[in-house]
Amino acid sequence: MAVGSYEKCKRYVEFHSPKQFEEVPKKRETFPCITISREAGAGAPAVCKELIKYLDSVSGFEEIHWTLFDRLLIEKILKDHNLPGQISRYMKEDKYRHLSSAINELLGLHPLQWTLLHKTTETVLQLARMGKVVIVGRGANIITAKLKKAFHVRLIAPMENKISYIMNVLNLNRNKAEDHITKHDIARRNYIKSSFSKDVRDENLYHLIINTGLMTHKEAAKVIADAVVCKFPKFFTEES
Repeated sequence: MAVGSYEKCKRYVEFHSPKQFEEVPKKRETFPCITISREAGAGAPAVCKELIKYLDSVSGFEEIHWTLFDRLLIEKILKDHNLPGQISRYMKEDKYRHLSSAINELLGLHPLQWTLLHKTTETVLQLARMGKVVIVGRGANIITAKLKKAFHVRLIAPMENKISYIMNVLNLNRNKAEDHITKHDIARRNYIKSSFSKDVRDENLYHLIINTGLMTHKEAAKVIADAVVCKFPKFFTEES
């Protein structure tokens, strides 16, 4: 699954390369992009998997499919900007610590945090402007806030649902699952606050907020897809 996802992302980037556009001079109108913000344990991977399948089914015939960039986005950023692979761990949301970051910068232990943020922003914008992409995390909804064809979603869930999901997916006991959720949610809030001066929980940042505790992941994916189709109808088939 990981290899397949990586190859799909690679094909997506290659399809949108300058060489590809030179070979196909016909102007393309780019599809919308979707950003997903999520609470840990709200089931974002499962929802996104169903969302991609549904969007492909209603997008008509195209050379390139809808593509998901989540953790693989980190590798894309490093490749785009020739950053050494060792620093990938500093770009993860759950590794961001403002104080330790400042100390490490003074000691020269890793690149300036603002440099990584700048490169992240460039890559997210590039992917969003290509269209037909779902971008998870990295403050993508804030980075693409001014793009007219960007649709922003946040996934939330009650704590009990999140604990159950994490216990099942990561094979953790209840205490460790709860710690995992708390740690990652706090880290993501800190990342958004420190990087963009925003509160990730601010409902005004999203077109749609879905509680996955009240519907299945497949149902949540269809709600998102239907909303995107409704907002950008000309990009989808009449059957949608």
